[in-house]
Amino acid sequence: MIKVGDSLPASTLMEFSEVEGGGCSLGPNPVDVTKATAGKTIALFGLPGAFTPTCSAKHVPGYMEKQAELKAAGVDEIWCVSVNDAFVMGAWARDQKSAGKVRMLADGDAAFAKATGLTLDLTGKGLGLRSNRYSMLVKDGKVASLNIEGPGKFEVSDAATLLSQAKG
Repeated sequence: MIKVGDSLPASTLMEFSEVEGGGCSLGPNPVDVTKATAGKTIALFGLPGAFTPTCSAKHVPGYMEKQAELKAAGVDEIWCVSVNDAFVMGAWARDQKSAGKVRMLADGDAAFAKATGLTLDLTGKGLGLRSNRYSMLVKDGKVASLNIEGPGKFEVSDAATLLSQAKG
């Protein structure tokens, strides 16, 4: 399992773009994790699924609320990563009105979750292999802090906890 001090795994996430331009085509676009985190501070949080109750009602809204404070604390970007496809993450971004605040990144085949060791097996609940709920502060591609939730919990991966760590 990934730990503080480790580099994020070389992997590719997908991001749905609503508009063409800036080198991005309309629709799903690859995000090279190594390149996208180089020289930046990223508030990254992972969760089991788009449109799920805790994720939609608490996790994403918390980061949306704390976005300006996170930026003031030195965070360049906020990433939400989930084992969903880019089309679902794009629809969820529209639903959450996260454009310009939180990048909604798809880990469609759970490659990132597997590479970090932060998987959650929800096969018995009809959801298959998912991402565990967690947050991490990433500085220049390395994990500076890591907060992993226990099963069914939402206590340490919230925006307020990561904000205190970014300020620290």
